Amino acid sequence: MSTAVKRHVHQHHHGHEIAEKLLAFLKKNAVLCIATLAAFITACIVPPDKEYLGYFDFKTLTCLFCVLAVVCALRNISFFTVLAKKIVKLFKNTRASVLALVYITFLGSMLIANDMALLTFLPLGYFVLSSTGKQKYMSFTFIMQNIAANLGGMLTPFGNPQNLYLYTKLTIPTGEFVATMLPPFCISVALITVCCLLFVKKEPLEITGEEIKLPKLRTAIYLALFLLSIVIVFHFIPYQLGLIVIPLALLFLDRDALKKVDYGLLLTFVMFFIFAGNMARIPAVRTLFEALLAKNTLLVSALSCQVISNVPSAILLSQFPADWRALLVGVNIGGVGTLISSLASLITFREYTKHNPGKAGKYILVFSAFNFAFLGILTVAEYFILL
Repeated sequence: MSTAVKRHVHQHHHGHEIAEKLLAFLKKNAVLCIATLAAFITACIVPPDKEYLGYFDFKTLTCLFCVLAVVCALRNISFFTVLAKKIVKLFKNTRASVLALVYITFLGSMLIANDMALLTFLPLGYFVLSSTGKQKYMSFTFIMQNIAANLGGMLTPFGNPQNLYLYTKLTIPTGEFVATMLPPFCISVALITVCCLLFVKKEPLEITGEEIKLPKLRTAIYLALFLLSIVIVFHFIPYQLGLIVIPLALLFLDRDALKKVDYGLLLTFVMFFIFAGNMARIPAVRTLFEALLAKNTLLVSALSCQVISNVPSAILLSQFPADWRALLVGVNIGGVGTLISSLASLITFREYTKHNPGKAGKYILVFSAFNFAFLGILTVAEYFILL
C-alpha cells in the first residue's frame, strides 16, 4: 500500500473517530447543546451588551456548585450506598424495597437536589433489583424514582434547581414557600405510594454484599461542608464564603470530587440564563407571555416545562409579572410529563438505557403514561387549591 493511500486511510479513520466522539458528546450533553443553540440564536436577535451581566444569578450557580461538589465527595466515600443499603436491608420483600428506594430518592431530592438524588440512587435501584433477580421491576422502579426526585424536591428551596432560582430571585419567605408547596407535595407522596402498592407484588427478597466502613473524620467534615452549602441557600451567610471554603477544603481532602462535579449542568444553567434574559427583551415575546400569564400562570408554567424544561421555564417566566405561588407550583409539577420537562428525566433515561439497551421505546411509553397521569391529577388539584 502506497504512503498516500495509507495517509488517506489513516485520515479517514481519524475523521470517523472524531465524528463518533462528537456524536457521543452530543448524546450525553443533549440539553447543554440545545441550551447553547438557544442562547446563540437569541444572541443573534439581542446582540451581547452590558445588560447580559444582569442575566446571571451568581448565587444560584454558587449554591449549585457547592452542593454538587460536596455530594460528589460523599459519593466517593460510598456514604449514600451505605445509607441506602442499611435502609433497604430492613425490608425483606420486593414491594417494601421498591417503596424504600423510591422514598430514599424522594428524601434525597429534598436534601441534595433532584438530579443528584437520581445520580446517587438510580445505581442503587439497579443494584438491588439486578442482584436479587427482579429486573422485571426495573423500568417501573426507575420511573417512580424519577417522579419522586422531580416531585420530592418541590418542598424545599434547594430541592430543585428551579426552586433555588425562584427562591433567590423573588426573595420568597421560607415559611410561605413551604406552605405553598406542601399540598402538591402531599398529593405526590400519596400518588407514588399508591402506584408502588398497586404495581409491585410482595415477593421475598435478599440482598448480599460486603460491609462498607465509612471513614469517620472525612464523613464528619463532608457533612459539615454539606450543611454549610445548605446554610448559604437560606441567606444566613454570604454565598462567596462557600465558594472559598468548599473548593479549598476539597482541594486538600478530595480533588477527585472537584473533577467529578457536573460542570455541564452548571454551563447549561449559564446558557439558559442567556436564553431567558434575551427572550424577555424581545418585545413580541414579552407581550405574548405577559398576556398568557395574566390568564393562567399555573397552566402556562406547567405546559411551558413540557416544551423547554422546568429550569428554563422558571428563569424565563420569572422575568414577567406573575403570581409567584402559581408560577412556583407550575414549574415544579411541570417537571413530570415529557422526557424533556426536567433535566432529571433525561438522567434517568440515560441510566436506564445504559443497563437495558434496545428497550428505550417501551420505557418511553410507560414513562409517558405515568408522568402524564401525575401531571393531570396535580394540575387539576392545584387549580382548585390556588383559586
